Amino acid sequence: MLKIGVVGAGHLGKIHINQIKEVNEFQLIGFFDSDLETSKKVSDELGVKAFDSYDELISAVDAVDIVTPTISHYEIAKLALQKTKHIFIEKPIAKTIDEAESILRLVNEAGVVAQVGHVERFNPAFLALSEFDIVPKFIEIHRLAQWNPRGIDVSVVHDLMIHDIDVALHLVKSEVRRINANGVAVISSNPDIANARIEFNNGCVVNLTASRISMKNMRKMRIFQPNAYVTVDFLEKSSQIFRISNEITPGSVMNFEVEGQTKSIVIDTPVIQPINSIRLELQSFANAILNKTEPIVTVEDALNALKIAQEITEKISVHA
Repeated sequence: MLKIGVVGAGHLGKIHINQIKEVNEFQLIGFFDSDLETSKKVSDELGVKAFDSYDELISAVDAVDIVTPTISHYEIAKLALQKTKHIFIEKPIAKTIDEAESILRLVNEAGVVAQVGHVERFNPAFLALSEFDIVPKFIEIHRLAQWNPRGIDVSVVHDLMIHDIDVALHLVKSEVRRINANGVAVISSNPDIANARIEFNNGCVVNLTASRISMKNMRKMRIFQPNAYVTVDFLEKSSQIFRISNEITPGSVMNFEVEGQTKSIVIDTPVIQPINSIRLELQSFANAILNKTEPIVTVEDALNALKIAQEITEKISVHA
């Protein structure tokens, strides 16, 4: 059994603590939070030992789950890696590209497993598409959230849009050719709403919109490709695949003619498994350590997403 500790016991950190308890391969040793009041409250509420420092916690475990504000990711990850500990680190991996590249070097030197918390990769609605051939030509993603002061230490691009940047890079699998972006700081000192258009060398275009000042929450993706249209609702955990068949297909929802050829539209609704995405990503982290395999979301993945997020942010600054 792997001994693991959590650094950071805020809103997301508490969720991680609870989900780690459900992963049989992990033994939760304890946690550290710099806020003493929060530390005592969480320790009493969840029945988990609170350590006096993250240095002490890291020394007592095999793996470290870093769920702190982005600004402290690098400092904690560096110490853990210098002590040859496996790390799970929440997104974005670091505040700067230099820090992320340094983490990558340290991971390679330590020879440990490092996974990054791009949790939408583990969303059951997204996983349900794994058996479908996705060859996107155009992707549109909207991630809208109601205002919450948590996370405003970074722009909405690094806070919310980076989820979708990672998903897009995973789906498209091509080098980025051009990025256009715009955004506005409405409430905080960082952009609170942003839109980006990413053009890839293979011709695919991805249009991303992220807002943390919306009246309602939305996390939807639409994928367009030859003879198919795919929808994913990350929030409601549902997916649908609209396929165009070149013949009249039983169960089709519509038949029509195009250029003298009869076609039909068939809707596939994948079965969505009732899983907890955070528990699943933590389980995959444990599996990667025990099986000595590459994690599903690597440091390289997170670094690539951060580079795109940074370029989008710089484009927004130019327009400001």
